[in-house]
Parts: sequence; structure tokens; C-alpha cells
Amino acid sequence: MFIYSLSAAMAAMVTIPAFAYLFLPPRAHREEQWVDAADLAQIPLNTPQEVSYHMNKVDGWKVSSEKATAWVVKTANDKAIAFGPQCTHLGCAYHWDESTKTFLCPCHTSVFSVDGKVISGPAPRPLDRYAVKMNGTHLLIGPLQQEQG
Repeated sequence: MFIYSLSAAMAAMVTIPAFAYLFLPPRAHREEQWVDAADLAQIPLNTPQEVSYHMNKVDGWKVSSEKATAWVVKTANDKAIAFGPQCTHLGCAYHWDESTKTFLCPCHTSVFSVDGKVISGPAPRPLDRYAVKMNGTHLLIGPLQQEQG
């Protein structure tokens, strides 16, 4: 009888974690993550600045911190727009060209205005924007939202 009990206990030790791994989601409730990305007091008005910040990435049960960037345009003392760092054509990195006052993707020559709208293609739609909210003078960045043309 002891052998049967021991065998059942060993089977349960293997079966219960395997069942949990295969059939239960790693995070039942996923909260929106808001990251403190920049102090708007340090950013000039209507001049895009590339800001770097760290955000936590959840992969199953593993949580890792990774560096991310966004282009932030301060539109008022307490308002800003944050753009994703990839061109909407093929995902290349773009930059702010101070001489033309536009965002320029050097790979395929897409040009965007300071508000993210396409000036010339081949980009099919405006730059993607992060959800943003303010905490005092600090800009909090949320999920990336795809803009539609």
C-alpha cells in the first residue's frame, strides 16, 4: 500500500505542474504598463527629442527590463506626443532633420511632419503613437497605438 501511495504522490508532483504550464495562462490579468519616459520641463517646445527609457517585458513567467526609445514632441507645457521609433513603411529607424523640420527615414526616403503625418512616401500611414499621460511634469508612456492614414 505504501508503494501505491508513493507512486501516486510522485505522479501528482509531475502532473500538477505540467497541467498548470500547459493549460493555465502565465498572467491571468495583464495591467497596462505606464513608464516614466521624460521630464517635459527639459524638452523644448515643438522640437522633437529622442528619449530613452527602460520598460519591463513579460515573456511567460520571465520578466526582463529592456531599453526603448520614443520621439517626444512637447506641444504645450503639460502636453506632448510620443511617436514609436520605427518608420511605418518597413520599420526602419528615422530621425529628426532640423534643417527641414521633418522626420526623415533615410532607408526609403519617407518624410513625416512634426505631427507624424506622411509628407511623402512610400510610408502608407502616419507614425505610430504611444498612449501618453502626465504625472506632474513627467511624461508617462503607455502602449503603442497604430495610426490610420
